[in-house]
Amino acid sequence: MIKNNGLSIVIPTLQEQKNLSKLIPKIYKLVKVKNFEVIVVDDNSKDGTENYIREFKKSKKKVNLKCLVRKKLPSDLSKSCVKGFEKSKYNYILVMDGDGQHDPKYINKLYKIIISQEYDVVVGVRDLFSSKQKKLSFLRVNMSRIITLIINFLFGFKTSDPMSGFFIFKKNIYNSNKKLLFKKGYKILFDLITVNQKLKIYDLKINFLIRKSGFSKLNFKIVKILINHIFFKILLKQGF
Repeated sequence: MIKNNGLSIVIPTLQEQKNLSKLIPKIYKLVKVKNFEVIVVDDNSKDGTENYIREFKKSKKKVNLKCLVRKKLPSDLSKSCVKGFEKSKYNYILVMDGDGQHDPKYINKLYKIIISQEYDVVVGVRDLFSSKQKKLSFLRVNMSRIITLIINFLFGFKTSDPMSGFFIFKKNIYNSNKKLLFKKGYKILFDLITVNQKLKIYDLKINFLIRKSGFSKLNFKIVKILINHIFFKILLKQGF
């Protein structure tokens, strides 16, 4: 038996308390993995996220749940994820958003695939060209489509959605490559899979849900960081 065999679910958040109040109970209701923990890494939200996690944990004494708060500005999803990776105790890590757009019903399947087959990463992929995405913002859908096509062309990924925020991977991938990571921005999957081109990746199609509360954090500042990230990876690939 593999030591620390289990699942660490890392959820980076910023102003998502209302969505978390629906997501967290759903995770504990649906996830059937024997050993798992949930690590919420919050970017110093002012909406009571930390307090909600504390109260939920008090009301459910047996849940393995923690909330880590990043006090340093600016807010940064990748930095939050890395903080969660460092504090995780199991050998498989799943990343998902806290806005309710990633359905926790897929967690069991993602975990089952990665432990039963020889994959290093399993990605919950969105169909960005599906008519079902009409309710998503024009900026988000089309920016995702364009950037995905560009980076797949540049890097030749074995996944159709390298920008996904819903995926599971072996923790040793992070441990072995952490010094090579960009470690900032909003696309931690892209960061992880560009440091090792030999990773075995499986795509699992998912339905991408519409957020019920709050607002998307996507803006042109984030896009600028992503473009810098892509150039950094191109230089790294060329051996600079």
